[in-house]
Amino acid sequence: MSQSTDRYAQRGVSSSKSEVHAVVDHLDRGIFPGAFCKIGPDILTGDPAKCNIIHSDGSGTKSTLAYLHYRETGDPTAFRKTAQDSLVMNIDDLLCVGAIDGILISSTVNRNARAIPGEALGELIGGTEDFLTTLRQYGVGVHSGGGETADVGDLTGTVTVDSCAVVVMDRAQVIDNANIKPGLAIVGLASSGQASYETFENSGISSNGLTSARHDLLSAHYLEKYPETADLTTDKRYLYCGPYKMSDPLPRSQMTVGDALLSPTRTYAPVIKKLLAENRPSIHGMVHCSGGGQTKCIRFGTGVHHIKDNLLPIPPIFKAIQKASGTRDEEMFRVYNMGHRMEIYCNPAATEAIIAQSEAFGITAQVIGRTAKTEREDGQNHVTIQHRGNTLTYHPDH
Repeated sequence: MSQSTDRYAQRGVSSSKSEVHAVVDHLDRGIFPGAFCKIGPDILTGDPAKCNIIHSDGSGTKSTLAYLHYRETGDPTAFRKTAQDSLVMNIDDLLCVGAIDGILISSTVNRNARAIPGEALGELIGGTEDFLTTLRQYGVGVHSGGGETADVGDLTGTVTVDSCAVVVMDRAQVIDNANIKPGLAIVGLASSGQASYETFENSGISSNGLTSARHDLLSAHYLEKYPETADLTTDKRYLYCGPYKMSDPLPRSQMTVGDALLSPTRTYAPVIKKLLAENRPSIHGMVHCSGGGQTKCIRFGTGVHHIKDNLLPIPPIFKAIQKASGTRDEEMFRVYNMGHRMEIYCNPAATEAIIAQSEAFGITAQVIGRTAKTEREDGQNHVTIQHRGNTLTYHPDH
């Protein structure tokens, strides 16, 4: 096991989720088995022309950063960003199957009431409602179905924030990643910068790899003051072993380290709504580069070589993580989005229009690669990434 992979595993985290896939990959994969999300028949109405999708995800350990900010500053408003993190990790997965309207969301907050009092809880709930309202202003049909707040101090020292989304949609409108095939262009939509519908600059960090990002960047100050934010059974060499406090400036950025780590996960919903309205026939698939980072795409299409040889510039937050931790390039691209978090697999002739439509929202986009026929003898998918003159290779067993 490599040094970088060992650091990740030492924190009780799996970048590949291989144990999970070993179980769920043998289960029923739904009526569109190649799609980004599991899709089932419409059991709610029984309409054979429609289908159901239900999806669950959350902010993960990103909520811990809001807690640290709250304890250090007394300002609970960072929890609004945590609410967005949880929602977007569901909504933007649904985008990848073409679900953009009629989405019903329910959120669950599990808190230690001593650590997360009413004012912090209020920001989580208010942040959820305000974010959904903003999306509706951009024509995205997403609504709150309520939720649950549980006081579970025996389970968490701080707070976890999770959501569940359900939608009914026309089967004919499904974007099926089974259609990812050789000969397509891959357009990447940037994860950093400031979209027209955002009120802040985004570092691009999203909600994946935050356990390692937090411990690799932040100093032992946080372990000493807030031991409830760490798994104390972990070797202390891997806990808050970085050089920074949250108030320190992030190198090569106008942001502080804390602002960068707390940047809420960007939603691409307004962009995707526009893209689907104007380019749906040209779009063969979409991949939300969340768990698995730039290797997430390996799970989609059949007999495909995903070639990424023109990536967007790497944002400063990822450079700082790599410098502080010494993590190898191979692991960085497997854990983090590294600059773009949404991929559009499309006919090459459509790239110019898709890029222009993304950039109309203030989100940089470019052709970051292409698909070709697999070069593996077993016919399986694989990914190659060109970075700093080197070729990084990923295959299903990697």
